[in-house]
Amino acid sequence: MNGQGDARARLLDPHRYDPEWFDGETRRLLRATIDWFEQRGKRKLIEDYHAKVFYADFLEFVAKEGIFATFLTPGRDGDGHPAKRWDTARIAAMSEILGFYGLNYWYPWQVTVLGLGPVWQSENAGARRRAAAALDAGGVAAFGLSEKEHGADIYASDMVLTSDGTGGYTATGGKYYIGNGNCATTVSVFGRIDGVEGPDQYVFFYADATHPNYHVVKNVVPAQMYVAEFRLEDYPVRAEDILHTGAEAFSAALNTVNIGKFNLCFGGLGLATHAFYEAITHAHNRILYGNPVTAFPHVRRQFVDAYARLIGMRLFSDRAVDYFRSANPDDRRYLLYNPITKMKVTTEAERVITLLGEIAAAKGFEADNFLTLAKQDVTGLPKLEGTVAVNLALILKFMPAYLFQPQDHPPVPARTEAADDEFLFRQGPARGLGKIRFHDWRATYARRADIPNVAQFTAQADAFLDLLRTAPPDGTQAGDMDFTLTLGELFTLVVYGQLILEQAEITGLDDDVLGAVFDVLIRDFSGYATELHGKRSSTEAQQRWAVSAVRKPVTDDAAFERVWQQAVALDGAYEMNS
Repeated sequence: MNGQGDARARLLDPHRYDPEWFDGETRRLLRATIDWFEQRGKRKLIEDYHAKVFYADFLEFVAKEGIFATFLTPGRDGDGHPAKRWDTARIAAMSEILGFYGLNYWYPWQVTVLGLGPVWQSENAGARRRAAAALDAGGVAAFGLSEKEHGADIYASDMVLTSDGTGGYTATGGKYYIGNGNCATTVSVFGRIDGVEGPDQYVFFYADATHPNYHVVKNVVPAQMYVAEFRLEDYPVRAEDILHTGAEAFSAALNTVNIGKFNLCFGGLGLATHAFYEAITHAHNRILYGNPVTAFPHVRRQFVDAYARLIGMRLFSDRAVDYFRSANPDDRRYLLYNPITKMKVTTEAERVITLLGEIAAAKGFEADNFLTLAKQDVTGLPKLEGTVAVNLALILKFMPAYLFQPQDHPPVPARTEAADDEFLFRQGPARGLGKIRFHDWRATYARRADIPNVAQFTAQADAFLDLLRTAPPDGTQAGDMDFTLTLGELFTLVVYGQLILEQAEITGLDDDVLGAVFDVLIRDFSGYATELHGKRSSTEAQQRWAVSAVRKPVTDDAAFERVWQQAVALDGAYEMNS
């Protein structure tokens, strides 16, 4: 391993965190965030969680330090401030740190990202200046898209704008599931114009939660985080408040989600990493029947699986950052990797924490443990910004081009430099996904064919292509979402493995750990093949394929022991200050 690469492959340890690849001000603010949590302490963190105390002290801290203003203001709106930019690498780092201390603190950051999306995509310079000033004043943002009766079905909005006869509108309607909706000074609200039909009816406008015609109804969740239901009653919408109209408003909604949902993977990674430290320290020091709990073979296997899954999450997510930062109108590969970070990495976080909960057993229910709150909160991540099913359906749109139509692309380097990722705010119309082309996944796998479990998984990937060629879904199956979603899971594993391999090469990850990551992927692939076999609509040919695709990972007891030693070395490595 080497320097920067080695450090980026490791799990977050707040006591030793110093990301030398970032500029000085970024490092200072990341470190200040960690120090705020550590000085505040674990007892306060957990007490506030169980008492459902609103995180006003956290919002005061980020306002004082200017963290949201620095990290979430694009360069063009930063008024020449040298540290302000929209830098996906450092946004990901902050998302992971906040997730590490709990999703209640990650959440106001996440919904601020979403709320700012339509503003930074807008050509309304006055609205952008207003949002930048609100951030400078310590404000947060909210994304007023979802509604109680329609969810995120933006075709059916009941937020209605009526002409006021003077070039503006009044808005009346409700929004639901709106994080920061109780206190945001920048609220991007999606609605429709009364009396207008078709795409021209849609509109995004700028609102403010402190306005007297903005009414907070309630917090819809029993938690620290405030997930608001709010109503606008004859809310005045001036011409200068309009962010987007027509099809542009529709695209702004989807493109904002493209930007925002990427952060879920890093929130889940942070949450699961903290839980891992707590679980390994507990289990390795708890004596049962005269031995540490970790002496039991099944516990070691569960810890190695959890560790391998965490490393896989880290590798895929970090590599996806590079594709986000390198995106341009001719290279939109990030639009595939994005729903995978959302769908796959968040469900991996759930699986890791489930494994840790099984090991910790009763300890994982105690009121003073971080694992207790992690178990409760992690289940929400796969359901935010589109369910697993919604994101799998999106992923499937890319499958033919990815698997069968590779195209040369210039190599994408590691992207941790200080740069403004301004393309994310000019993604353009949210269409044309089938035209996106990807580099050759086979070449990536072939470079690590020397690792037995990579070779074994490659054989499964090749078998998946055979399924699509020889026994593809028929017309009925193609319309059966239950069937196609399992295909989507199989396809996702191929893409997931590719970016893991790319990042492992960049970071110099050791072969034992990479082999353990692919051990997990082989078993997951076999599990989904078995699931396909059991589908009510599966044909005999598909069932034969499923049986043939089930593979056992290549076992290497010595390599397993070396990975176990890496995992158990985290016993006592980190414990949050009390």
